[in-house]
Amino acid sequence: MSDWLIYRGAGAPHDGIEHLPPPPPWRDFDGGPLVAPPAALDPSSERRLGVQHREASHHRPGETERELVNAALYLRRPLLVTGAPGSGKSTLAHSVAYELGLGRVLGWPVVSRSTLRDGLYDYDAIGRLQDLQIARAAPAGADGAAAPGPDPADEPGGGIGRYIRLGPLGTALLPAARPRVLLVDELDKSDIDLPNDLLNVLEEGEFRIPELERLAGSAPEVEVLSDDGTRVTVRDGRVRCHAFPFIVLTSNGERDFPAPLLRRCIHLHIPVPDKERLAAMVRAHFGEGAAERYEAVIDRFLDREPGDVRAVDQLFNAIHLTQRAGWTDEDEEETRRRLTAELMRPLDRTR
Repeated sequence: MSDWLIYRGAGAPHDGIEHLPPPPPWRDFDGGPLVAPPAALDPSSERRLGVQHREASHHRPGETERELVNAALYLRRPLLVTGAPGSGKSTLAHSVAYELGLGRVLGWPVVSRSTLRDGLYDYDAIGRLQDLQIARAAPAGADGAAAPGPDPADEPGGGIGRYIRLGPLGTALLPAARPRVLLVDELDKSDIDLPNDLLNVLEEGEFRIPELERLAGSAPEVEVLSDDGTRVTVRDGRVRCHAFPFIVLTSNGERDFPAPLLRRCIHLHIPVPDKERLAAMVRAHFGEGAAERYEAVIDRFLDREPGDVRAVDQLFNAIHLTQRAGWTDEDEEETRRRLTAELMRPLDRTR
């Protein structure tokens, strides 16, 4: 395997990210003081990551996939990943984070109503106003009445930091020693304006929070909540990265993207999974030996007419039902055959 590869796709964590060369001069960012690494995860998050790590550890990318991931790492460019549903686009982001020790993947699932600000930050102006009104209307501590709590207005910036939470993109752009991994999932589902709105942020590696910029003179440093649930300091209302995040933009090919966005990205197309990759996916979900045990189901999934569309989730559903239904010896084979055919019906056929 070539020595230049930082991400190797071997499914084993290593310290390769420490050997990533400096960025090109035009992609060198100078974010402020570095933020601390994300705090430890709670048990429920650990359980969720356990499933993702299992998938990531079994992900075996092809040569082109490995090379383009590393090109994005070297050039500090987003990776635009296209392919059919279930081809492993999202798993790739988790595989990179797992192998390079980059922590939790920051996920931004895009829908038709998503805006750039959703990814950057949220400001709860109504909640702030309500809390100010409650604090100022509280009775004075006399005759047994409860003493008023601290007035949010007395905090730096009028307590505004309590009501600002960075989104997944905003958190990924915090100045950190190591790049975070950001998964912008199904960008093709977005409103027509979002891909264009992303251009400046992806190029500059920074964004501004106007609500904090207006207070920079009186409160140059304000603590806000990150997508990780930790408090981080924003200085002068500006967030600028230090290590450009590894950003994976996924698309199912439902629309074309503007040329300026394509110019800023490394484009990777993942083909429909072949038998070897499907077997790795099945092992990740159902354990060692599952691919061999359900080889006939995998073969049936791959046996399709030209143009038929199937998602890998259909294969997983058929295998899971085979495992859990508790059929008897007499009816198992016929029931499995019939339900497998129904569960793996091509998505572009309704009859």
